[in-house]
Amino acid sequence: QVQLVESGGGLVQAGGSLRLACAASGSISRIDRMGWYRQAPGKERELVATITSGGSTTYAEFVKGRFTISRDNAKNTVFLQMNSLKPEDTAVYYCNLDVWPWVDGKGVYWGQGTQVTVSS
Repeated sequence: QVQLVESGGGLVQAGGSLRLACAASGSISRIDRMGWYRQAPGKERELVATITSGGSTTYAEFVKGRFTISRDNAKNTVFLQMNSLKPEDTAVYYCNLDVWPWVDGKGVYWGQGTQVTVSS
């Protein structure tokens, strides 16, 4: 069994910063791709950033230069550093991990979501 726990969301003023974390625990052999998605009210869930096991990153255009994704493989944790936040970044943020458990095949796991609210 694999569990994901997110933390770090909250309320911040425009221009401020937040750091999200998503820690995976359980019977984990390794984690391949890690990513962050977000979903604003009334909108589809959208990809924010991804990072491979080798450290290669991709970003959505709307966060390039402002957000940074990173990972700590020893702690099975992925981070999202969010700077220069804008009101339009307000959403529930979800981590998404490709996990190889010790038993069974690879699975895709989602975090429970953490609310980020940016006030103007």
